[in-house]
Amino acid sequence: MSTKVEKSILVNVPLSIAYNQWTQFEEFPQFMGGIKSVTQLDDQRLEWVAEIAGVRRQWTARILEQVPDKKVSWAATEGATNAGSVTFEDVGGGQTQVHLALEYEPEGLVEKVGDKLNVVENQAEGDLDRFKAFIESEGYATGAWRGTVGNGTAADQPGVEAAAASRGDSGKAGVSGKVAAGVGLAAAAAATAVGVAAASNKGDDDTTEVRGDVTATPAGDTVPAPRATGDPDGTLTGPWEGSPEQEALENKDASTGGTP
Repeated sequence: MSTKVEKSILVNVPLSIAYNQWTQFEEFPQFMGGIKSVTQLDDQRLEWVAEIAGVRRQWTARILEQVPDKKVSWAATEGATNAGSVTFEDVGGGQTQVHLALEYEPEGLVEKVGDKLNVVENQAEGDLDRFKAFIESEGYATGAWRGTVGNGTAADQPGVEAAAASRGDSGKAGVSGKVAAGVGLAAAAAATAVGVAAASNKGDDDTTEVRGDVTATPAGDTVPAPRATGDPDGTLTGPWEGSPEQEALENKDASTGGTP
């Protein structure tokens, strides 16, 4: 099952500057979180290496269509199954609307859990924010490629069907030890949360309450405990009060004049 992500952002630079910068694919790691490297093999093929949420993926993408100042669309040919496009629109006043549309197929448990937590969606939004900050701080594109790929008739937003050749390919995925540990901690936290929720839903007769060092249990189950910290006069509440242990200590005090 595939997941679609769409995000837009308004950047305060002219259309040609925004577009020209996006054509510098090998500079993507400067503003795309998790992207380790992008290698442009030729005008139409890119080799990607990414690590998002501890999952390392590699894939080769082919540019389906590239029209100057309008759009760049792509689809994976091997590795992680994904496809999408970035379109550019001049909205006037020296501003450009950048729109990202992405469709991908999560693989493996960690990616599917990350998909449920919207990890990729949040990553895409962060990438666009960083692209905005990057290009606005520079004020100019670090390079440009004004060539055209395709005949201008491809869909603006290709889906994963355009990346069918990559299906069944593991994408050389691997889970880092750091994330494996994180998954364990998350599981432990979830178990704790479930336990707390279960305890809060119990009836009053089953509730265990802790006051300082004294543990109060359901009626009929008396558990003697040491004097609570910060209780210098020996006054305790709960099942301790009136218990045989308390009477014995009080009798001892009366006979010896001492404290327990």
